[in-house]
Amino acid sequence: MSTVKHQIVIIGGGTGGIMTAAQLKRAKSDLDIAIIDPTKTHAYQPAWTLVGAGLMKMSQTIKNESSLIPSGVSWIKNKVKDIKPENNTVVLENDDSISYDYLVVAPGIQINLDGVKGLKEAFGKNGVCSNYVNPEYTDEVLSSFKGGTALFTQPTTPIKCPGAPQKIMYLAADMMASKGLKDKSNVVFATNGSMIFGVQPFKDELEKFLLKYDIKQRYGYQLVEIDGIKKEAHYVRGVLPEGSKYVANDDSNKIAERTESIDGNEHYIIKYDMLHLAPPQSAPTWFQSTKLANPDGPNKGWMAVDAQSLQSRFFPNVFGVGDVTDLPTARTGAAIRKQAPVVVKNILNLLSGKSADHKDYKGYSSCPLVVSHNKMLLAEFGYDGVRMSDPILSKMFDTGKASYPMWILKRYGLPFMYWNMMMKGYNF
Repeated sequence: MSTVKHQIVIIGGGTGGIMTAAQLKRAKSDLDIAIIDPTKTHAYQPAWTLVGAGLMKMSQTIKNESSLIPSGVSWIKNKVKDIKPENNTVVLENDDSISYDYLVVAPGIQINLDGVKGLKEAFGKNGVCSNYVNPEYTDEVLSSFKGGTALFTQPTTPIKCPGAPQKIMYLAADMMASKGLKDKSNVVFATNGSMIFGVQPFKDELEKFLLKYDIKQRYGYQLVEIDGIKKEAHYVRGVLPEGSKYVANDDSNKIAERTESIDGNEHYIIKYDMLHLAPPQSAPTWFQSTKLANPDGPNKGWMAVDAQSLQSRFFPNVFGVGDVTDLPTARTGAAIRKQAPVVVKNILNLLSGKSADHKDYKGYSSCPLVVSHNKMLLAEFGYDGVRMSDPILSKMFDTGKASYPMWILKRYGLPFMYWNMMMKGYNF
């Protein structure tokens, strides 16, 4: 066992970790920074929706991690086992310790295939796919789909990019229409939420495409089991707000859905021919037991941070970035784009003897919602579901309307900005 000291330690070499390190180095080149991450490759995951629809190659979304580590930043290629914030120490899997003056926690989110009964056994075969895990298999499933029920669903847990489960649904429905399969197919969207999207005008725009593609909707549907042998998904119904409907756009009676009483609960069982889902997700298991995580309550296990400054609510020299935090906004790369500069500013304040009083994060997140092979709308919003529009884009386009220029932004503009601006530490 050994102990090494760095001025600033960053856990995670994903979007949040790399962007924060790059911005810190741009602001003060002599900072002693270390990134802890064992991963050899780095993925631009927002493009996995396009991979799943056969519109991009997986190789176009992957780069070597070594090419992204900012110059002058140490790279510790190991896994983290624990954080001892009372001692300013990170414990690695090999029991070595890394001590710090300031810590940035950005390990991302954890996929839990065992979070739904039967999912692990069913996953990756017989048409059960997920862009979150293997978008190439999603492409294989959609390419071979000849008709039947295509079920798109998500868990009750928080997930990264909550719009992703419906993006691939629109692309799949568009593909089915182009192949002449619309009349032979039933597309179903089942979610534990109460509506397709919670922010206007994006909700109204998306509802137009739900009608265009004749997508059957199930709201308040909480996924509890997948029977991969029978190709059935089991749901229980949650409580919806007054006036909300469990079933929408479903007057054709084409969906093979039945109810059964199982263990005292009414199960709503949908038979599928293909199933795409966002798997259950959580903060990394090792992180949940650290003193930086919420010990109880609805955000138990997620990192407790101030909603405006990103500073740990328990240890003032620690900050969180990205999916691991308990921020009440969507977990997306766009959110990190606005979070990282706030963390950088606050660390620089502390280094100069000032307070971490930069509280400029307003909950910004965005979701590029692809609705066909050549149209997209850009949903941007902040805390409390308030619409927040990019001042430059909104002057040129109505980002709340699906359009071809927005598609070009998704396919070419956003990947370019990610690799050449965000990962290089530019603040924009």
